[in-house]
Amino acid sequence: MSTTTAAPQVKETTKAVDFKTIIDIKDMDLYYGTYHALKKVNLTIPEKAVTAFIGPSGCGKSTLLRTLNRMNDMIPNTRIEGLVDIAGTDIYSNEVDVETLRKKVGMVFQQANPFPKSIYDNVAYGPRLHGTTNKAQLDEIVEQSLKQAALWNEVKDFLKRSAFSLSGGQQQRLCIARALAVNPEILLMDEATSALDPISTLKIEELTQELKSKYTIVMVTHNMHQAARISDQTVFFLNGEVVEFDQTDKLFSNPSDKRTEDYITGRFG
Repeated sequence: MSTTTAAPQVKETTKAVDFKTIIDIKDMDLYYGTYHALKKVNLTIPEKAVTAFIGPSGCGKSTLLRTLNRMNDMIPNTRIEGLVDIAGTDIYSNEVDVETLRKKVGMVFQQANPFPKSIYDNVAYGPRLHGTTNKAQLDEIVEQSLKQAALWNEVKDFLKRSAFSLSGGQQQRLCIARALAVNPEILLMDEATSALDPISTLKIEELTQELKSKYTIVMVTHNMHQAARISDQTVFFLNGEVVEFDQTDKLFSNPSDKRTEDYITGRFG
């Protein structure tokens, strides 16, 4: 017997989302071998806003997220058709340098994955990789990135300690600082709070709201209440297809597709 639940409470908004598009996906299909994982995806994602991907497990949310920085390239027999355009560039063009793309489009994963290095060296890793060797510059980047990740005041006195000495929530914010250190334009977050306690989750949600003034944030979440709280736009996926995407307040309060309504009210998924 199915049960229904009230739709998540949506944050109050003062204006409609009316941002410039930074990601434009047109008629995109993705295959893992013969498996058709994403089907004719058409989607626009606004600049300097939070876009949430929601939907049941295995519906294609994380697959699409990984498409945006070509992480799926690492999976054998992956094939993509259609257009994935970021800031005017077809990112699957042969002329695109994948390392440069991943500098522009950073990613934070479900499980915090700090390197087995010091707190300082975790954040400095990316800038060093891209050619920054000046100590004063690195010091400034590390401090600024940790401040942006709301971690500086907690770690500034022991930057040489192992990253593994931090709590789980601190490690996840360190991974955010590491992603921000190379000055990306877009930050992808794949279930970035699902392994964290409520207090750490709240800190990262608050951080996400602060970061969107400078970065475009695209997040996968199984937590519809989280999507309702912090996203400007929400995309609902089902069976590898985008069923609906709209401003978050509209999608949760007045969805245009019955399948979306059924999902957000708990009738399935």
